[in-house]
Amino acid sequence: MKDYSDKSILAVMAHPDDETFAIGGTLAHYTSHGAVVNLICTTHGESGDVNPEYLENYSSIAELREAELKCAAQTLGIRQVIFLNYRDSGMPDTPSNQHPDALMNAPLEQVAEQIGVYIRQLRPNIIITHDPVGNYFHPDHIATHRATEKAFHLAADPSISLDGGLPACQPDGLYFYTMARKRMKWLLWLMPLLGMDPRKTGRNKDIDMERILNTEFPIHVEINFKPEDPIREEASRCHASQGGGHRTMSFYGRLRRRLAACTDAYMQAYPQPQNGRVRRDFFEKE
Repeated sequence: MKDYSDKSILAVMAHPDDETFAIGGTLAHYTSHGAVVNLICTTHGESGDVNPEYLENYSSIAELREAELKCAAQTLGIRQVIFLNYRDSGMPDTPSNQHPDALMNAPLEQVAEQIGVYIRQLRPNIIITHDPVGNYFHPDHIATHRATEKAFHLAADPSISLDGGLPACQPDGLYFYTMARKRMKWLLWLMPLLGMDPRKTGRNKDIDMERILNTEFPIHVEINFKPEDPIREEASRCHASQGGGHRTMSFYGRLRRRLAACTDAYMQAYPQPQNGRVRRDFFEKE
């Protein structure tokens, strides 16, 4: 069994639940093999509606989401969860977009510098974040992607002072979580046969899979997390207000998991890929 006890990963994601529903399998895989994983969550996920039953012991949606994330993080083996003080921007063209504290309205340089400080403090080997279109065009995913990419370079530049002069940190790699389009095409073909509209998917029917398929990114690393899938499933139950275990155990969820074959796909942003071979490990040499 591989031992990653000398390795560390920093995941930078936009909302409570992205660490589980997006990259949970990957994080569980590496923590199960000894790696140190830390997480920055750029918002508190307070946009949208929540059934009142979930708010009984919480003063706000943000407080609920934070508690759910901490539960999932403990299950996944994440060492530390760091929240940035930005508000969930909501999906495109929703009222939440206009909130002055929304992440999408924050200056890019400001968010990048905050993330850059944590990169220098934590000194990870690998950084993971969303892909350039935010996986499904969510404004916060896109903002988090842009800020993390900029922070990666800021943290590595010794001529730039961050937080009183922390020494520069050059991680070994920067990776963007993306959706494997070939598998999604099968799902897109099947959905109408099952009476589902591929232009209106997701819990709130606000994700357009046809639009997603019009963008494509190269895949350089695929992480197989089949042995750790039960851990990911347990973590998903922490996010009860977001659908939790019901979301992944629905017919659509099971179908999507079967087509994905318990793998997460990543585009390599740094260093520049040297060949077209798909690796099975962030730490595997090209």
